[in-house]
Amino acid sequence: MTDYLNGLIELPWWGHVLVALALTHITIASVTIFLHRAQAHRALDLHPVASHFFRFWLWLTTGTVTKQWVGIHRKHHAKCETAEDPHSPQIFGIRKVLFQGAELYRAEAKVQATLDRYGHGTPDDWLERNLYTPHSMRGIQIMLVIDLILFGPIGLTIWAVQMLWIPVTAAGIINGIGHYWGYRNFACEDASTNIVPWGILIGGEELHNNHHAYGSSAKLSNRWYEFDIGWAYIRALQTFGLASVKKVAPKVRWGEIKHFCDADLLHAIITHRYDVLTRYSRTMRKVSAQELEKLREGFRDSLPDMSEVRNWLNRDQKDLKAAEMAKLQSVLSRSEQLRTIYQMRQDLIAVWSRSTASREQLVKQLQDWCQKAESSGIAALSQFSLNLRRYA
Repeated sequence: MTDYLNGLIELPWWGHVLVALALTHITIASVTIFLHRAQAHRALDLHPVASHFFRFWLWLTTGTVTKQWVGIHRKHHAKCETAEDPHSPQIFGIRKVLFQGAELYRAEAKVQATLDRYGHGTPDDWLERNLYTPHSMRGIQIMLVIDLILFGPIGLTIWAVQMLWIPVTAAGIINGIGHYWGYRNFACEDASTNIVPWGILIGGEELHNNHHAYGSSAKLSNRWYEFDIGWAYIRALQTFGLASVKKVAPKVRWGEIKHFCDADLLHAIITHRYDVLTRYSRTMRKVSAQELEKLREGFRDSLPDMSEVRNWLNRDQKDLKAAEMAKLQSVLSRSEQLRTIYQMRQDLIAVWSRSTASREQLVKQLQDWCQKAESSGIAALSQFSLNLRRYA
């Protein structure tokens, strides 16, 4: 009787830890591969067997309704860092999203307009209509019984870890820290960051800035030193014919310098626009720092925080608050070089932002930009323009 109450599987304490980690890792793999990359972004197609396994496992371990998750996530991308973003720490604050991210998710899941507009194309079969959606809580109740039968009383702890894993890692850490702290490979229009370069514990989702730069890519790692375990699982599924990758992020290729801009160069620059902006910021960093240092004495006590100024120089005008823009303008008015660097950045963004312009007009606009940069008298800006002409 005692053995029965202790569960069907006897394990040492570390065995229970490994089981909990294994079970939660299957859950996070299901989220990143099925919900995120396959359903929300259509970056890959899954074999029906694999697709249903992930859907069934998520029902057991999270009670997630596919249409709700997909709709909320797509809205996050469409309205990122705005008042309509369901879970932006830039709007709600990092503490709110980090510790109450699951509550924000549940609140948005009740908004039918979100599901109708953004939740299209998700499973709508008999199981979804009659089991997974109307009885979303039944699965996690069954999981509790399974854990108790297999592991005894400690199964309750394992089940609790399973239930907390996604609210903490996905709703809290990725949606919170992933838009607040970390490093950026790409100067996206939002605040997304890569938390760490090795995406293992949260299935590769740690590489959140890479994902926002190329949302429809099935692979989230981009630099040679980055690792996306979710991509490794997808490749394994491919090997067994259980997955088909539709798209991955394009790699930057370099060609000879084009002295006259053409449609191919324009296309390459638009494709790699986030990479372009990142390289622009890095190229101008030293010049900007030198100029800001020269201005310190002139500002005296009214000198703004230089770390803030450096941040403002690399943001779009529309993303700055009125007070921030006023402070930035006071800095720019005292330095012609900083004014040129900032304005040239805005003009470069305009190349791919003006959807009403024809291709010929955009090519001419790009050519004019390069000529202006190369005659600016700023060596770093001139060199950047020459490198820009090499995108292929």
